[in-house]
Amino acid sequence: MLLAMTAGSLGVLFVLSALLALAFAFATVLGAPVSHHHKYRFVVEIDDFARAAFTKCSALEAEIAKIEIWEGGALTAQKEPGRVTFSDVTLERGATDDEDCYNWFKDVAQAYRDAGRVSPDYLRNVDIVCQDRDGSELRRWTLEESWPTKFVAGEWDNEADETTVEMLTLCFRLFKQPTD
Repeated sequence: MLLAMTAGSLGVLFVLSALLALAFAFATVLGAPVSHHHKYRFVVEIDDFARAAFTKCSALEAEIAKIEIWEGGALTAQKEPGRVTFSDVTLERGATDDEDCYNWFKDVAQAYRDAGRVSPDYLRNVDIVCQDRDGSELRRWTLEESWPTKFVAGEWDNEADETTVEMLTLCFRLFKQPTD
């Protein structure tokens, strides 16, 4: 009798655990799927550029400084947010006969030499647009008041099979999403 009761209890437990596993399986299938953005599909749009086809773009980074205030006798610091800093962004592309990047860099360098500061005429907004497989826009980031700080024309090697890569490093005031 005790053995039959134990076997019956085990059967009920087995059925309950199977139902629970099935419920978890349906919960993951029926829940909202998570869509991760792929890094291989993006477009860069730069004000006044006819085309801005880049193959690589470094990460967008922002950091808020942490201010610690130690009051007399306190065992822990009071913490407050400080200044926000943005890291420069580097764009890379295969070198072509398109000279937009170099001309922009040259204009900024000339403005600095002549006036001592970057003229607002040379500040441009840069949009980095993450796209879905079909080319539809997933997310857009705008780098406001961008200007080039570094231009690399490429590296040449007669024994290499790769194409020459141009690099343009941009600094900017801030980045944001247009919905901000």
